Amino acid sequence: MKKNNKTLKVRFLGGLGEIGKNMTALEYGKDILVIDAGVAFPTEAMPGIDLVIPDTSFLVQNKDRVRGVVLTHGHEDHIGGLPFLLKDVNAPVYGTNLALALAESKMRENRINNYNFNCVKPGSVVKFGCFSVEFIHVNHSIPGAVALAITTPVGVVFHSGDFKVDLTPVNGEIMDITRISEIGKKGVLLLMCESTNVERPGYTLSESIVGETLDRLFQENDKRRLIIATFASNVSRLQQILNLAAKYKRKVAFLGRSMEKVTEAAAKIGELTIPENTIVELDRQKNIPDKDLCIVSTGSQGEPMSALTRMAADDIKNVKIGSNDTIIISASPIPGNEKMIYSVINSLYKKGAEVVYETLEKIHVSGHACQEELKILHSLVKPKFFIPVHGEYRHLKKHVKLAKSLGMKESSMLIAEIGSTIELTSKSMKFGESFQAGSRLVDGLNIDDSELMVRDRKNLAEEGVIFVVCCLSAESAELLQEPIIVCKGVTLTDEQKEEMKRIVSNTVKKNDVKSMGDKSELRGAIRRAFKNYVFKRTKGNPMVLPVITEV
Repeated sequence: MKKNNKTLKVRFLGGLGEIGKNMTALEYGKDILVIDAGVAFPTEAMPGIDLVIPDTSFLVQNKDRVRGVVLTHGHEDHIGGLPFLLKDVNAPVYGTNLALALAESKMRENRINNYNFNCVKPGSVVKFGCFSVEFIHVNHSIPGAVALAITTPVGVVFHSGDFKVDLTPVNGEIMDITRISEIGKKGVLLLMCESTNVERPGYTLSESIVGETLDRLFQENDKRRLIIATFASNVSRLQQILNLAAKYKRKVAFLGRSMEKVTEAAAKIGELTIPENTIVELDRQKNIPDKDLCIVSTGSQGEPMSALTRMAADDIKNVKIGSNDTIIISASPIPGNEKMIYSVINSLYKKGAEVVYETLEKIHVSGHACQEELKILHSLVKPKFFIPVHGEYRHLKKHVKLAKSLGMKESSMLIAEIGSTIELTSKSMKFGESFQAGSRLVDGLNIDDSELMVRDRKNLAEEGVIFVVCCLSAESAELLQEPIIVCKGVTLTDEQKEEMKRIVSNTVKKNDVKSMGDKSELRGAIRRAFKNYVFKRTKGNPMVLPVITEV
C-alpha cells in the first residue's frame, strides 16, 4: 500500500490505437481523475450500431474514488460518452462554457437529470483530491478548447487536448504559449500529446484562410443559391458563414438536427453571434430568391441519414437541388468516409449543381497540430517522459519518432494501448497491470458489451437467413405437412428448396422427437443438415433458424 501511494497510475480507456473515444484516468492512492469521455462513430462493419463508447467498468467499480471529470473541449469524441458514464458514476464535471452547453444537450437527450456541471475559464485552477488542474487556452476548431496542467504528488502531467497553433484565429485569441512555457520551465514529469496530424509536415493553416475562400465564393455565386455543409461543432466556421451572409445580405437556414442543436446552444451562451434578421426557418425559404439564401447543413462526411445526403436523394421536402445551386463541402473526409462523400458529390453533380470541396479550394483547415506545431509544444513543455495519445498506432509510432528527433531518449517514451496502465514516480515510468477496457456498442437505448450481435448482423447482411418451419403432431411427433422454407437474402432454386424439404423430413424421422423435450436437439440437427447442404450447393453460409410447432 505504501508503494501505491508513491505511484501515479495513468489508465487509458480510449483514444489509443483509434481515432475518437478519448478517455484517460489518473489514479493516485484513493483519488481518480478522468480526462474526457468521448465516443467513436460506427464503421461499415458495425451495421445498426449508433455509437461506440469506452468500457468504463473500472470507473464504475471504483466510482467512490472518482473525484471528477475534466473536459478538454466540446467535440463528440471528447464529451459524447458523458451521459453513459454519469448514469453509473456520480462525479462532478468541469469544462469551459461551450463544452458544458453541448454536454447538457447530451444529458437532456438521454433523459439524465442528476448531474453536476461546473464552468471554468482558461486560467482556472480546480482541486480534485490530491490533483490540481489548471485549464490553459489553446486553439482548435471549436471555441473553449483547453490543455490541462495537472499537478500530482509525483510531478506535473501536461495533457495537450486537441490543439493547433493558429496565430490569426477567428475569435482573436491565440493559444496561451506564454503560460505553457512557464509550466515547462518549472518542470513537467509527463507530456500526453495528441497525434492526429503527426504524419503531416509543416503547419496547419489558419481558420481565417477558410474565411477568405468563403468570401470569394459568396461573391462569385451572387446569383445562385448557396448550400454549405460543414461540421455542426465547428462554431468558428459557422460564425464566419453567418458574418458573410450578413455582409452579402443573404438569409441563413439551418438544416440538420445536430446543426440546429449546436447553433442554439452556442448562441445561448454567447459563443455564436447571429446577426439580426439573418436566420429564417427552412419551411419559409421557398419565398426567398436563390441569390438571397444560404442553407447551412450537416452531412459533410456523406453520412447516410444526414441532411446533405438526403438532399442529394431528393428526400427533403423543402429543398430540391437544381442547376442554380452551388454546394460547398467545408470539411475534409475522415478516413474511411471517402466513398460515401464522393457518392454524394456525384449525385449532386447529376442534379446539375456545382460542387466545391477540399480538392478544388481551400475550403477546410484542420483543427489539429501538424509536425512543426507538435515540435513547438514539445520544446515548450520539455517533459521528462512522453506518451503519445489520440491516434491510431501508426500515429503514435510516428509521434515517438518525432519526439526522438528533438533529443528525447527512447527509454523516456512509451506507446500504450487501451487497457494499459502506466506507472510513474518522479524518476521512473513503466507499464503496470492491464485492466478491463475496450468498447461498448450503443444500439438505440441498449448497450451491448459483446460483439456477437454485430457478427450476427454482418452474417445476415452477407449470407442471408433461411427459416425452416415444421409443424409436428403432438401425439406422434410426425410432420403434419411438408416443411415451409423461407429464404431472405439467399437465392435458391425450386429444385434446391424441394431437396431441402426432403432433408428436413428425413431429419425428423431419424430423430427420436418424443424424447427431446424442448426440441433443441431436433433444431440443432436440422440446422446442421441445412448448413451442410447449402454450403455444398452454393458455397454460402446463411443463418438457419428452425421453427418447430406442435399441434
